[in-house]
Amino acid sequence: MAAALGGGAAQADTLRDALTRAYATNPTLTGARANLQAIDENVPIARAGGLPNVSTNASYSSFVQRSVNSFAAPKKALVAGANATMPVYQGGAVRNAIKAADARVMAGRADLQTTELNVFASTVAAYMDVIRDTAIVDLNGGNVKVLETNLQASKDRFEVGDLTRTDVAQSQARLELARSQLQAAQAQLDASRQNYLEVVGKFPDALEPPPPLPALPATTEEAVDVAMTDNPALASAKEAAKAADFDIGTAQAQRLPKLEGFAEGQYIDYRGTLGDGITGTTFRQHDKTATIGLRGTLPIYQGGEPGARVRQAKARKSQALENLTATERGVIADTRVAYSRYEASLGVIKSSEVAVSANELALEGSKAEQGVGTRNLLDVLNAEQELLNSRSTLVTARRDAYVAGFTLLAAMGHAGAKDLGLDGGSLYDPVVNYKRARGNFFDWDSRDRPKPIATSTRGEPSVSAVVPAEKVTVPQK
Repeated sequence: MAAALGGGAAQADTLRDALTRAYATNPTLTGARANLQAIDENVPIARAGGLPNVSTNASYSSFVQRSVNSFAAPKKALVAGANATMPVYQGGAVRNAIKAADARVMAGRADLQTTELNVFASTVAAYMDVIRDTAIVDLNGGNVKVLETNLQASKDRFEVGDLTRTDVAQSQARLELARSQLQAAQAQLDASRQNYLEVVGKFPDALEPPPPLPALPATTEEAVDVAMTDNPALASAKEAAKAADFDIGTAQAQRLPKLEGFAEGQYIDYRGTLGDGITGTTFRQHDKTATIGLRGTLPIYQGGEPGARVRQAKARKSQALENLTATERGVIADTRVAYSRYEASLGVIKSSEVAVSANELALEGSKAEQGVGTRNLLDVLNAEQELLNSRSTLVTARRDAYVAGFTLLAAMGHAGAKDLGLDGGSLYDPVVNYKRARGNFFDWDSRDRPKPIATSTRGEPSVSAVVPAEKVTVPQK
């Protein structure tokens, strides 16, 4: 696929250009990357539960009412202290939480790949829609010109008595129908151009024909086998189920003993007020204390919360397993549907090519037979309409075949940026942010202020392909 997308004229938009721009600036894709970066931070959050915790505190007190029986009580006290704790054993809660966070990171990466595939599939569909609708507008425009010529010829022949007023009216009616079809086609082209703008971020400009698709699987089952291995949505569901397993271990840890080491220190300054009520006695106005030790906790009864959390985690595991099955079903169905549509579109292309050739021959024959009087004008008009319809069907079938083929590649997991060789710029590497997050132990580290990455389309001019139909004088009865 990368080799197929390699070519293209520099002066026109190519499919590679559209995919590269969507990869860099599509807001759905850039938003998915930001979401994965947020998921990465769950790893250091989980890890923090197993690391030391150090804090300080300070207070200043003024005792405005002291006990009458406490002669040495101070009037003021300045207290400063420090505390440090180091978890030794947390029942496996921290270990399982980290593993669950890592599994969700892997699921998030697979979700990002799924989003990338969906954006690329939407880009290809939008690209092909513009090509299809441009061709249909051209076909309908050419049909209008032919019918305008026919109408003028009918009027001329009516003036010399060669045709009847009915023939002129038939030409007029068919021309107006063609003009309405042209306007409908122009409106559809407008819609496709706007959709292209939404997905790619700029209006299409003289789109080049797409490159051929790579060889696709020979059978549906071959495609499904590849999808079962490489589809990222399925990989994400598997990682989510794995994370749910670790969540059960985290919940079970709430019922187990915990052990932590601690160190505490305190400094007290009584500001010269300790024992000031006792004459002739001097008290030390500063005091220091320090304590180190181990603290163990054995839960006995917690109101049933641990059991509820374990049951909840197991229910979530069941949900994850069902989601995995549902995702697998969806992948199989999407792959088979895309394959079926691709095969059907190829059949339509083959039939339409034959139909176009036959209708071209039929139109020439109808015109020749009209000249010798064995066909009337309506026969010629009908032949022209049939030719237009078959050409439009062929254009649509080619679009449908290409989109279905690319959709099949996406369902198989083989239509990502690396598969397409979009190396015009550096590809996004999710591992870079993950390593930065996992290796960061600093409380005050923060990201730069968020700024939008995707480009706005507000400044793009609104240009419509719809051209008002010319006013034509209807022949008088």
